[in-house]
Amino acid sequence: MQISSSSFHNAVDQLSSLPGIGKKTALRLVLHLLNKNGKEIHDFGAAFTDLAEHINYCKNCFYISETETCSICSNENRSENIICVVETALDVIAIENTNQYKGKYHVLGGIISPMEGIGPSDIKVNELIERVKSQGTEELIMALSTTMEGDATNFYIYKKLKDLNIKVSTIARGIGIGDELEYTDELTLGRSILNRIPFENTLTL
Repeated sequence: MQISSSSFHNAVDQLSSLPGIGKKTALRLVLHLLNKNGKEIHDFGAAFTDLAEHINYCKNCFYISETETCSICSNENRSENIICVVETALDVIAIENTNQYKGKYHVLGGIISPMEGIGPSDIKVNELIERVKSQGTEELIMALSTTMEGDATNFYIYKKLKDLNIKVSTIARGIGIGDELEYTDELTLGRSILNRIPFENTLTL
């Protein structure tokens, strides 16, 4: 059955542009929303408008925040000496759920992937290097996905910091090869952080 409504098709197109949502799923979601009353649909849309207007990124670590500095960076009980480097905000959430890490974070916003045209300048690598140099970081924990791209990004950052007196470690390989942090159970992820190993050791594995 065809629906001749530009508003309807625009809503389907917008939803299907999201990761993991195809046209059929988007169609079902829009039809579901149409069964709601007008106020519920308005509230649904208003939530995303509010998101766009009030959510930004922390100026230090690039984690999501409503303020210039996120709650993690501004928490004086968190260690300033350790930075955990992750790919996305989802990874921060996953690590925080383990309750095993009490340092700060740095969200790269991606990983180096030549096949997708993503280089070091397309993610927050330079910002990380400058941050490490300026605040006297003692240890950098690399907590990127265990993929070729993740490993390449780890190595690139390690080479950039090699001449500095900074300990670079990586989470233990309790996480399966090719897995992403956000899909790892909290117990395994927590142990991987606690049992992290010097990055140099991974170069000979």
